[in-house]
Amino acid sequence: MDSQCRVCGSFVNQSIFSAKLLNRTVNYFDCPKCRYVQTQEPEWLDQAYSSAINNCDTGIMVRNLANSRLVAATLHSLGLTTGTVVDCAGGYGILVRLLRDRGIDAYWSDPYCKNALAVGFEFNEESADLVTAFEAFEHFVNPEIELKKLFEIAPNVLLSTELIADPAPAAENWWYYGLDHGQHIGFFRVQTLQYLAERFHKNLCTDGRGRHLFSDKPISTRKWKTNTLIERFIPGFFSRNLPSRVWSDFELMSRAKK
Repeated sequence: MDSQCRVCGSFVNQSIFSAKLLNRTVNYFDCPKCRYVQTQEPEWLDQAYSSAINNCDTGIMVRNLANSRLVAATLHSLGLTTGTVVDCAGGYGILVRLLRDRGIDAYWSDPYCKNALAVGFEFNEESADLVTAFEAFEHFVNPEIELKKLFEIAPNVLLSTELIADPAPAAENWWYYGLDHGQHIGFFRVQTLQYLAERFHKNLCTDGRGRHLFSDKPISTRKWKTNTLIERFIPGFFSRNLPSRVWSDFELMSRAKK
């Protein structure tokens, strides 16, 4: 059995292992060119997405709080502290509301989930400086195509996805395969991200674990990591001079109801 890499298009001749996923046996492949690890063609996605947010995602609130700090640190690293952010795969709108509360001009986008907390601040093709895609790339059937769409929104893309070890761990030894919900169908290594950066003529910063930035202009990875640590230990440090949008958003939405 062979498979075509959904990132670089190379053919992979043999699966590295198979695993039980949603009551079926699924083969996994490791691309020798870009080092992307993927499932076979995922024909089970309708079943996997019976709910947009899977019930195992108990870390959704902690993750969004951490991501709000990461976004602030990244904007500062890019010299775009007052820049506009679009959160793609924005889920219920948690991150957008957190960012706006901090004074960051953020907007929501997600074709698969209802916007519950950032109503009125949906992305409507405005220009943006940074687009985020947290815990989304492992869900994409065609990551290169989806990344191209993100770059059409903004020149800088900040994403999170856990990097897979080399060699790939056995199915039972890594929780991120998501065998219980079937939504994770592709897994990245630094080599994969570097391939994509070169494909789109972008610069790559990565923490080597789960947070990654494609930027239009080169920035220091050390600076980005340092700023991220500052925000981690002093939340709000890089947005301290931005007025919160809580009240102005309230006034805006109140006027919209009249």
